[in-house]
Amino acid sequence: MSVQNSTDLTPASFVLNGIPGLEDMHIWISFPFCSMYAVAMMGNCGLLYLIFFEDSLHRPMYYFLAMLSLTDLVMCSSTIPKTLCIFWFHLKEIGFDDCLVQMFFIHTFTGMESGVLMLMALDRYVAICYPLRYSTILTNPIIAKIGLATFLRGVLLIIPFTFLTKRLPYCRGNIINHTYCDHMSVAKLSCGNVKVNAIYGLMVALLIGGFDILCITISYTMILRAVVSLSSADARQKAFSTCTAHICAIVFSYSPAFFSFFSHRFGGHTIPPSCHIIVANIYLLLPPTMNPVVYGVKTKQIRDCVIRILSGSKDSKAHG
Repeated sequence: MSVQNSTDLTPASFVLNGIPGLEDMHIWISFPFCSMYAVAMMGNCGLLYLIFFEDSLHRPMYYFLAMLSLTDLVMCSSTIPKTLCIFWFHLKEIGFDDCLVQMFFIHTFTGMESGVLMLMALDRYVAICYPLRYSTILTNPIIAKIGLATFLRGVLLIIPFTFLTKRLPYCRGNIINHTYCDHMSVAKLSCGNVKVNAIYGLMVALLIGGFDILCITISYTMILRAVVSLSSADARQKAFSTCTAHICAIVFSYSPAFFSFFSHRFGGHTIPPSCHIIVANIYLLLPPTMNPVVYGVKTKQIRDCVIRILSGSKDSKAHG
C-alpha cells in the first residue's frame, strides 16, 4: 500500500479560531486590542518622525530606538489587523501560504525585538563605561552593520520554520485555536513527526533569547559596577537614569515571553488555553504600545522635542 504524499494532505487554508471559550467576549476583547494598536502605531510613527527630522536625536541611542520602533510596528501589524478581523467580522480563514508568511514575520521580528534590546544594552554599557569613546566606538557604519546582522540572524534562523512546517502532512483538520499562525500551533495539526520542529524551535529560542538575555545581563552587571564606583550620588543617579527607559522596555518585552514559555512547559494543564492565547497576543502588543510611551516620558531629549513641536504648532495657530 503506497504512502500518501504529504502534499496531498496540505490544506488550502486554515481557520483561525480566535480565543476558544471566549467567543462571546471577542467584541469586548477587541476594544483594548484596538486601542493598544492605535497607540502603538501613533507612538512609534511619532518616534520615527522625531528621530528622522530632529538633529539633536541623531545619536546612537536614538538610532537603536528607531530600530526598535520599526520592529515594533512590523511585529504588531503582522497580527493585530487579522485578529481584529476575526473579532469584528468573523473573517477567520487564512491561506496556507499566507499563514506561513505571517508565521515568518512574527517569529523574525520577535527575534529582532530581542536583538535590538540587546544592542541597546550594549549602547548603554559603552555610554556609561566608556563615555569619552562613545562616539568613536558606535559610529554610524558600526550601528548599521550590527543592526543588519541582528536582522539577518532572525531571518536565517526563522526561514527553516517555514520549510519544516510546509513539509508536514496535515490530517487533523485545519482549525487553529489561536488568533494568529504560531509555529507550534500550526505544527500540532499535523499527523506527522513534529519532534524536529519542537527541537529546532527550542534551539532557536536559546540561540536568540538565551544569547540576548546573557548579553543584557553582562552589560548591566558592568554598568552597575561602573555606576557604584562613581563618587557622587548625583552622578550615580544621572548615569543610571539613562537606563530606566531601556529597563522598562526589557520588562515589557520579556515578562509575557517568560510567562508564556514557562506556563506552556510547567502549567499547561492548570492554565486555560484562552489565557495562553491572550498572553501570546499581549507579548506582541504590549512592547509596541508601551515603548514609545516610556521613552517619551523618561527621555528628556524626546520630551523637549515634543514640547517644542507642540508649542510651535500652537504659536503658528495663534499667529494665524
